[in-house]
Amino acid sequence: MARPQETFNKKEQEKLRAKKRKEKQDKKEARKSNPKLSGEDMYVYVDENGHLTSTPPDPSKKIVVDVESIEIGIPKREDVEEVDTEKKGIVDFYDTSKGFGFIKELDSDNKFFFHVKGLIDEVKEGNKVTYELEKGMKGMNAVRVKKI
Repeated sequence: MARPQETFNKKEQEKLRAKKRKEKQDKKEARKSNPKLSGEDMYVYVDENGHLTSTPPDPSKKIVVDVESIEIGIPKREDVEEVDTEKKGIVDFYDTSKGFGFIKELDSDNKFFFHVKGLIDEVKEGNKVTYELEKGMKGMNAVRVKKI
């Protein structure tokens, strides 16, 4: 049976593994030989400026903060008048076979697309309707369409 060939790369990898094993063993022995750290050495304090320090804070500089005055997150919503989002218009075009149409706004000449999924009531061309607008993929779409 032939002996496996040892290449330069394999030798280098084995040297690295041996070096890592040696370093790990040295660290383990250093931990065993050093006494445990006392609790005082492990504390870190924050001073009045927000910097980390090893000295405890001065009790005379302590500031009392009213916990109730701290707001976490979004502030409470105040009473705001609801804006009427319903708009009025006339069905300008409606294709029942394809299930879509257009509504012409009464206040302006804007036309908005609507789909049969957005209908609440049955509509026909020429019906006056109320609707709400939502942003669609190609612009504003009329949704929640109802007859007046």
